[in-house]
Amino acid sequence: MSRPALRVRKSGALVVAALIAFVGTAPFAGASWLLVPVMLIPLAVLIWALRAGTDVGPAGLRVRALFGSVDIPWSRVDQLGPDDRGRVSALLTDGKVIRLTGVTTANLPAVIAAGGQELRDDSVAVDDPVDERLPGGEPT
Repeated sequence: MSRPALRVRKSGALVVAALIAFVGTAPFAGASWLLVPVMLIPLAVLIWALRAGTDVGPAGLRVRALFGSVDIPWSRVDQLGPDDRGRVSALLTDGKVIRLTGVTTANLPAVIAAGGQELRDDSVAVDDPVDERLPGGEPT
């Protein structure tokens, strides 16, 4: 995927919390060398908070996690829809569901616009229940 038009990430508060937790584990690591691995937990959360998210471009979506990423061309996306907690998932043409990290109902219109996609006339509104194949969707 080329340079994304939009990068959606988790809240910056998560980065701050991971940094505070990392600093808070320093006394444990100083007490005994056996406790040094405890510092890896907030470090992993920090790396995940900085890396994980969804990149959106005209070619498709890239869903990034702590390790690896998945590229999804727009031709494979059948539907984008929120669940009951406000998180957005993509229903693919092959029936698989992929949660879009960092994408919420609040920024879903920006994601669609950044991808150069248009809402179909028969599509559901952001607040309407989604297809029963998506997590949290209500059957129609």
